Amino acid sequence: MSFLDHITLCNRHDLAGFRRFRIEGRAVGWVPHGFAERLAGHGEVFRVADTTVDLAPGLMGVAARSAAVEAVLHRLAAAGHVPGWRDEDYPVALPEASPHAGGPVLMHMERAAVPLFGVRAYGEHMNGFVRRGDRLHMWVARRAEAKQTYPGMLDNTVAGGQPVGIGVKENLIKECWEEAGIPRALAARAVPVGTISYVYQGDGGLKPDLQYCFDLELPEDFVPANRDGEIAEFALWPIERVAEVVRDGFDFKFNCNLVIIDFLLRHGVIGPDVEPDYVAISEGLRGTA
Repeated sequence: MSFLDHITLCNRHDLAGFRRFRIEGRAVGWVPHGFAERLAGHGEVFRVADTTVDLAPGLMGVAARSAAVEAVLHRLAAAGHVPGWRDEDYPVALPEASPHAGGPVLMHMERAAVPLFGVRAYGEHMNGFVRRGDRLHMWVARRAEAKQTYPGMLDNTVAGGQPVGIGVKENLIKECWEEAGIPRALAARAVPVGTISYVYQGDGGLKPDLQYCFDLELPEDFVPANRDGEIAEFALWPIERVAEVVRDGFDFKFNCNLVIIDFLLRHGVIGPDVEPDYVAISEGLRGTA
């Protein structure tokens, strides 16, 4: 394994298995062929062709589109075709839009269905770190065994999806408290440091996702404590151990590896004089589809 291998794995996909999902003729995602055939039975909402799935042209506006699609998704979920319903809406926008900064939103969609339509989902990931002299340490979370997705795997200090109706920083502050017991005043110090993106094909569809990345330097005496039952434990690791575990295996949830690799680049742990894949790693953290 290597750092670059993780980036490659997070961007491995085959678009031949999908049809373009369009709203008003504008491409917003990718629907697996099998799921597209299920949508074909709902012609009042979806127009399914050999290479495309279009939202019915009579559905205009965010509210009308969202309600019509949700009704179909509820029926499909009842039949077991949309697993893991969350009751949490994500924005559906053009891939180049910035829906959390006032960019145009075309509709809202239940979080569990987003990969089935291959639309871009957003989230925020935060690495909480501690300085001890001239050495960096990072708080590593382990996901609870009862988690719906990726149970028991290692995770960033705080991470969460970005639903509609709340700003990115405010959502991070909320997640900081729920996942790690970080109080608002301390969480508000988290620094936005950019984004990572990837196009990951899994059993649930396609994930052309973008994650907002944050760093938070924590006091030496602060110990994270989970409050929502989603994290089993936290451990404070020297950054060299974090780098080694990421580089050599699959202990972290797939996208968390990329968030940590980005941290390692920015903090000089991965450097151009010692890492032969340095340029490819740096460029590979911004995948597209």
